[in-house]
Amino acid sequence: MMPLISLVDICKHYVMGQDTVRALDGISLDIASNEYVAFTGASGSGKSTLMNILGALDKPGSGDYLLNGRNVAQLNQDELAEVRNRDIGFIFQNFNLLPRLSALANVMQPLIYRAVPLQAREHAARIVLERVGLEKRMHHLPNQLSGGQRQRVAIARALVTQPSLLLADEPTGNLDSATTRDIMQLFDELQREGNTIVMVTHEPDIARHCQRVVRMHDGKIAEHYWN
Repeated sequence: MMPLISLVDICKHYVMGQDTVRALDGISLDIASNEYVAFTGASGSGKSTLMNILGALDKPGSGDYLLNGRNVAQLNQDELAEVRNRDIGFIFQNFNLLPRLSALANVMQPLIYRAVPLQAREHAARIVLERVGLEKRMHHLPNQLSGGQRQRVAIARALVTQPSLLLADEPTGNLDSATTRDIMQLFDELQREGNTIVMVTHEPDIARHCQRVVRMHDGKIAEHYWN
């Protein structure tokens, strides 16, 4: 079976004065559909650069990135935007919610770019908000929600387009320990329901939830192992 993600010799180098920073230096890795993978490593290890490439927010300097068999590394900016909207759901540490929109309106937002009719947008958003346990908070603004509730809105927003891949960048970094446990339980459930989840984290307790851990160091894969 073809992997969902195939990275082949991915490199990303930056020239800074007379020095070349090898942010990514020959990354090759396959990730199957429905896998649950954590990328770990110290600051500067390359995990955030790799996340940007996986999310089609940046392109590698060289190498191939295949997502659903399509070489994302060769796409133009319009095509990358299409991939981000169609294939990828993003979940950020800082939630990135629009402060003047309700939870329901925030979750509907990605469907606007697909020209989905209003009634269908609202129906889809209600379903995913119910899935993350926020059926009674749909009309609240972000500042009326707790941190855990805001992250649940962000997860619902990522799910609403039914993406191939959920990308979570330090998704519990701003949450207390009890809320972190709740959010990680939700991620675990989403993976069991068939979602592919790739997560960047520096916390070993978070990485232990994932099936596979990929530890990065100096732009390379130092090791990867199965939990």
